[in-house]
Amino acid sequence: MTANIAYDDVEVGTELPAQTFPVTRDTLVRYAGASGDFNPIHWNEKFAKEVGLPDVIAHGMFTMAEAIRVVTDWLGDPGAVVEYGVRFIKPVVVPNDDQGALIEVSGKVAAKLDDNTVRVDLTATSAGQKVLGMSRTVVRLA
Repeated sequence: MTANIAYDDVEVGTELPAQTFPVTRDTLVRYAGASGDFNPIHWNEKFAKEVGLPDVIAHGMFTMAEAIRVVTDWLGDPGAVVEYGVRFIKPVVVPNDDQGALIEVSGKVAAKLDDNTVRVDLTATSAGQKVLGMSRTVVRLA
């Protein structure tokens, strides 16, 4: 596969389509099974509160993976991601109800680089708070 977006068709400031990703306790249990990360802060409310958290929180790597979907969906090719990094600044708190939490993600082309690559900066929030900082990816365009 190749990215569906051409380098010449984007400019600094090009905005990617924003997306919202729901997260429920069920989502966290499924992710724990797939990733092997069974830390009780991600599924046991009592334990999470005992260690000072407001409630169960989403896995950081899950949050990071959801955020990059804005880029991979825009590109049409996950293999076009050259590098990706974030800082975890706030947890995604997931209440035990029918709605859970939402991760809202937007992205913008921040720089055009060499070799048909661009840097995309992402903003990820949940419950009105930024949850990822320095969320940046470099992608290779067509």
